[in-house]
Amino acid sequence: MTTKLKVSRRELLINGGMIAAGISLFPADVLAQLSQLIRDETPVDWIDEFGPPRSSDFVLLDWNGLESWITPVEQFFSASHYPEPSIDRDNYKLEVGGAVRKQFEFGLDQIKKMPRKTINFTLECSGNRGVPIFRGGVYNATWTGTSLAAILKQAGIWENGLEVVFFGYDEGEEVITPRRGKPLTMKQNFARSLSIQQAMDPDILLCYEVNGQELPPKHGFPLRLIVPGWYGISQVKWLKRIEVRTSRYMGRFISRDYVTIREETHNEETVWRQESVGQARINSVPARVTRVGPLYRIYGAAWGEPLKEVQVRIDDGPWRKAEIIEGRESKYSWKFWRIDWERPPVGKHTITSRGITTGGTIQPTPDDPYLAKKRTYWESNGQVTRTIETYI
Repeated sequence: MTTKLKVSRRELLINGGMIAAGISLFPADVLAQLSQLIRDETPVDWIDEFGPPRSSDFVLLDWNGLESWITPVEQFFSASHYPEPSIDRDNYKLEVGGAVRKQFEFGLDQIKKMPRKTINFTLECSGNRGVPIFRGGVYNATWTGTSLAAILKQAGIWENGLEVVFFGYDEGEEVITPRRGKPLTMKQNFARSLSIQQAMDPDILLCYEVNGQELPPKHGFPLRLIVPGWYGISQVKWLKRIEVRTSRYMGRFISRDYVTIREETHNEETVWRQESVGQARINSVPARVTRVGPLYRIYGAAWGEPLKEVQVRIDDGPWRKAEIIEGRESKYSWKFWRIDWERPPVGKHTITSRGITTGGTIQPTPDDPYLAKKRTYWESNGQVTRTIETYI
């Protein structure tokens, strides 16, 4: 697939050794040469398969064509578990209740009058890369809304409040089979929960805009939850009710589904650990390679946890530190990285990337026991190795 290279004016200035204030001092032929250098960065196709065929019905990120730090809305991956609800803006209501001193009911216009906050955040489906055909369930966007913590403080949480549960307007039927008795068929709304401490994070938003526009219907209009640093399952769409509870919420999507099961050894015996999918894990991917004469450039993205650095290995060589070229100062967004590879030998080569968190966690290899003993496809964040062929 032919790729495109989109270079920002800021990067052009950096690469050309200029600053914006002095650009007028450079003659037109110098700028023309720099522009030509950018145009001469020729795409080099991967010779492996990474990602599914393009589909208008199921949008996944095209790694080969990755060229924008903020993903356009039409390129967003979307998933839902119950039918998409149809919500009338004028009659929309968000309930806030449960174990609180004061219960509220807000319309959309009331929420929009509250203090605004904007956050850049890379949203990744927790099933991304869990199966070979699903390797693009991630995107980076600018989210705008109001602080959840401010609303909870206004409501006043009881001292024995344990969790905050977020219910969506989307609903469906679930069948539960008790240990004794007949199966129960119940209508349930999609829901996820956070602890009180987690919910008071000031960066969690009740979001009504994305990339400067109103939320599209399939992405949660009129209001959705945005929990930066957590997997997509926590980002409840079509918010209907926020409820503080004094006991654990055990709905399907937090206790029975979206549960990661790992095999562990304790006293030489196998035990099984089950954890509900929650906070995102470190991840990175080599996205594309370009060539300028004998120089090859490898580009990629890293996201998931606070990032210290990205390292790249070519074939069986040493790990080399990549340069972060976009997103360094953005707390919750992916970082675009790049590394130069001069005069590689002609032939086939493998390229592997790994992210390293500020806490020292290294993105695991696929055969790391942490991944190899994982029995579910959620949270599959192993290192990615891709293959290209170089030429003279």
